[in-house]
Amino acid sequence: MKFGGTSVGSVNSILTVKKIVESQNEEVIVVVSALGGITDKLLAISKFAVEGNLSYITTFEEVVNRHNEVVEGVVPQQKLSTVKESVKSLLDELQNIFNSVYNTKDLSSHVSDVIVSYGERISSVILSNVIANANFANSIDFIKTKTEFSKHILDFDNTNRLVKSTLSKLSKVTVCGGFIATDTKTGNITNLGRGGSDYTAAILAAALNASILEIWTDVDGFMTADPKTITKAYVIEKLSYVEAMELCNFGAKVIYPPTIFPAYHKNIPIVIKNTFNPEAKGTYISRLKEESVRTIKGISSINDTALVTMQGMGMVGVIGVSKRLFSALADNGISVFFISQASSENTISVGVKNAEADLAKNAISKEFAQELEMGEINDIKVEKDLATIAIVGDNMKRIPGISGKLFGTLGRSGINVIAIAQGGSETNISFVTDSKSLTKALNAIHESFFLSEYQELNIFLTGTGTVGGGLLEQIKQQQPKLMAQNGVKIKVVGIADINKAIFNSEGIDLAHYQTTLEKEGIPTSPALLSNEILKMNIHNAVFVDCTASYEVAGLYKDLLSNNVSIVAANKVAASSDYENYASLKEIARKKGIKYLFETNVGAGLPIINTINNLINSGDKILKMEAVLSGTLNFIFNTISKDIPLSKAIVMAKEARYAEPDPRIDLSGTDVIRKLVILTREAGYRIEQSDVKKNLFVPDNYFSGSVEDFFATISELDAEFENKRQRLAAENKKYRFVAKMEEGNCSVGLQEVDMHHPFYDLEGSNNIIMITTERYNDYPMIIKGYGAGASVTAAGVFADIMSIANIR
Repeated sequence: MKFGGTSVGSVNSILTVKKIVESQNEEVIVVVSALGGITDKLLAISKFAVEGNLSYITTFEEVVNRHNEVVEGVVPQQKLSTVKESVKSLLDELQNIFNSVYNTKDLSSHVSDVIVSYGERISSVILSNVIANANFANSIDFIKTKTEFSKHILDFDNTNRLVKSTLSKLSKVTVCGGFIATDTKTGNITNLGRGGSDYTAAILAAALNASILEIWTDVDGFMTADPKTITKAYVIEKLSYVEAMELCNFGAKVIYPPTIFPAYHKNIPIVIKNTFNPEAKGTYISRLKEESVRTIKGISSINDTALVTMQGMGMVGVIGVSKRLFSALADNGISVFFISQASSENTISVGVKNAEADLAKNAISKEFAQELEMGEINDIKVEKDLATIAIVGDNMKRIPGISGKLFGTLGRSGINVIAIAQGGSETNISFVTDSKSLTKALNAIHESFFLSEYQELNIFLTGTGTVGGGLLEQIKQQQPKLMAQNGVKIKVVGIADINKAIFNSEGIDLAHYQTTLEKEGIPTSPALLSNEILKMNIHNAVFVDCTASYEVAGLYKDLLSNNVSIVAANKVAASSDYENYASLKEIARKKGIKYLFETNVGAGLPIINTINNLINSGDKILKMEAVLSGTLNFIFNTISKDIPLSKAIVMAKEARYAEPDPRIDLSGTDVIRKLVILTREAGYRIEQSDVKKNLFVPDNYFSGSVEDFFATISELDAEFENKRQRLAAENKKYRFVAKMEEGNCSVGLQEVDMHHPFYDLEGSNNIIMITTERYNDYPMIIKGYGAGASVTAAGVFADIMSIANIR
């Protein structure tokens, strides 16, 4: 049983360890780390001392006080004086060493090894006197190392012999320190490296044929991914040795990677347990391959990555290039954790730590100096500040499509892959990307492979008026239901109104967003919106535009190019120059993301989606006739003997059917935009200027201010009343109709009789008749609410849901 630094980091945690160990019914070896944080403190004191900084004295006093407090809190009274004396003796030795370092300003690697050994030497003495019936064993007597490439490597033969002879007669509980060792030849104190306490436990388990190796730490086990990065990560209950090794080698810091081999060699199961949650199952590691519905078990990553690439035509077909490369790196003690080679043999890339990148370049350059001079090999290239990500799982073997799914997910998320590696065992697919993309990549992969319990959409919304505000209220109400029934988490991470914006990658509380926006919002602009969204670099990002702003619409191209999907209630972009419209659609298609604008026409009516479905299924749209302005339809349905044209316009504005400037509706501009959008979606190329207009309000009413318009529009009341009376006598009504036939478009006032489908169109409703090759004799009709904040917000919400493949 190995207990890490956090497990022995306080009085309460040590008492928990005591309880856990004493509950065992078989002989137990307990391996302990230094008290949590002590090793780092010892290294810091060493640095202070060698630099001549007197802070080493006060910092050392903190170490002394920490140990004394623990001893007072955990050691039984009858042993207290003896343990205090033992701990004091060790601390006195340590203080003398620090004083010597301060005086001589000399800190050799040997002295540093001696200093850091005291953490485990003291903690093991304490624990052996806390746990009932425990005996102390000094690890430096039986854990032996030898030196290779200036590093301490375990001396297996001597260690196994000494472990068996020293610990052959086990007591109920034996306590020893992890990490620490001595050199076989010199007898000098050494260590197994940071994290080496795990390794110590595995070495002892293998040498003594233990029934099980338990690693007690501060997490419940191996997680599907780093929970600090992916909040949806969960514990993996079972892993094979190979899966565990792959995850460890690629950054999963649950156990020290070398720990696995000794246990694997002797087929000893490893269990990862949480000292602070001992009831949790933990992770069980063995040779057994678990049959699972999941193709991958976990995702791991190394943020500290540099890629060293050697490339040149002179490498092709030459035997021994790889041997020379890796020998040069090995001779300089450089560890390689990633290898990628092109099948053409003209490129080899290796992944190393950033700190070793320049040394690796120099070693390779020296080895291939002649080839570099002759131009057979190009200059050695080093790329730093990268990240390596690996997906791991035994169940990936012989399963087609795993790589395709992985790299498709990365592509849709806008994540560039610099290098790729996959072993023949097919248990690991690794790739290198920019470190800035690490979080985004991990979240996207985790979600794509269904390791997550839910899919997450991250929403940036601009425009908090009637539509935007209504949408936020609908999202707030639907969030619990979508999580429970559809496994979709809608997280609003950015909100902007005309003046201020707020951003929070963890999600904004929609119940209080207005207050937060007012109190904490920062001054906003379209440029700030774009910068903040791209800076957050979050996966499954959706930009929702509930404005009518030309400047905001101008952001679309850059956002789409950076793999941010767009849902727009704003009609500006889709009705802009055809080249811009087509470019936005093409970028979205190439990036595998969405540019959706269903509510540009008909509010919440499924008009654009229906047109797309017809065309995608092979139909051709020949003709469209539509009433697309809820505002104008409301006005013509409201005009009566008692309500003249001018009053009907005011009523439309008050009911929020009309734009703030109703001339946009009355001029036909809004209808023209909608007709252009529909015509383009139907497969025709058209600009707004191509649409023929037959307007009912003279041009002179559209000049001047909005106030001027409302002051003079009543001049048309009498004329319209005369027309209304004539139409009523003939059982006809006015409708402002948009038409498209074979790509030719027009808008204008049209008289319809009682047999026409448009005659009974009530209130602010919209209607469209679509004639296609299939729906020729009997056109398809879509009819319903075509205006209103709530239905428009609902339509925007539906577009958002379609990004999550929910309709």
